Amino acid sequence: MKRLTGLLLLLIATPAMAQTQPAPLPGTVVAQPAGAVPVTTPQRPPAPQTRESKDLSAGYVLGPDDTIEISVLGQPEFTTRARVKSNGVIQLPFIGEQNVSGETALTLAPKIAEKLRAGGYYAKPVVNVEISGFASRYVTLLGAVGQTGLQPVDRDYRLSEIIARAGGLRGDGADYITLTRTGGEQKNYPFEKLAAGGPEDDPIVRPGDKIYVPLADTYYVYGQINQPGQFPIRGDMTVRNVIARSGGISPTGSLKKIKLFRDGKEQKASLDMAVKAGDVFTIGERAF
Repeated sequence: MKRLTGLLLLLIATPAMAQTQPAPLPGTVVAQPAGAVPVTTPQRPPAPQTRESKDLSAGYVLGPDDTIEISVLGQPEFTTRARVKSNGVIQLPFIGEQNVSGETALTLAPKIAEKLRAGGYYAKPVVNVEISGFASRYVTLLGAVGQTGLQPVDRDYRLSEIIARAGGLRGDGADYITLTRTGGEQKNYPFEKLAAGGPEDDPIVRPGDKIYVPLADTYYVYGQINQPGQFPIRGDMTVRNVIARSGGISPTGSLKKIKLFRDGKEQKASLDMAVKAGDVFTIGERAF
């Protein structure tokens, strides 16, 4: 009787124990009975690239110091991360040194696949090339923009496109952009004309160019004004624009009592006077 009871308990416990065994990790081979085919659990796919990064990698022309990742579908032993040398060469498994200078990710992949097939390493290799580091073709962006730094260029970009990719101009930035070419030629471009003007107002940038947005010149206004403080000079401003920018004078202010401090000297200001960097305006009270 005791032997029969123990056998029943064992039969009941066996399925429960099988259900509580941990699930296999992704990519591991699950052991099977003798003669059965091993089953491999599917691996989780890597996080997809953003559309912007894919487009940039696809058209970017490789050059010295760029970093690329090359893999063959289903062949992890070939996966390689390489930096392009100064002579445009990288080192790959099996096929050795390869000149990749002037290639893009799209043009390089089939060439590597063909060499692997011709060498007898893989019958039908599916090669993937991704650019993980952009270093050879870029423009330098500095100053009062949303994000300074190096901007890779994979095609012909206009100046307005580079500024847009960097997050636009900051509120304290000037209303013009300075573009310096690799040869030293320098020119200022008014920001408003980048969008509204013709091609000559929005030039194409080249690798090695430097783009700089300086801080805007400022003026100060105090006294009987609705919004006192420091403000950037935009375009050809006059004292009339200064008053309007600050929401007008206060109820106790007078347009006939505007004092200007310029270059350390006090003078009376007229509404049509041009504003210069560093000007300090004081709005006086009107007589009751």
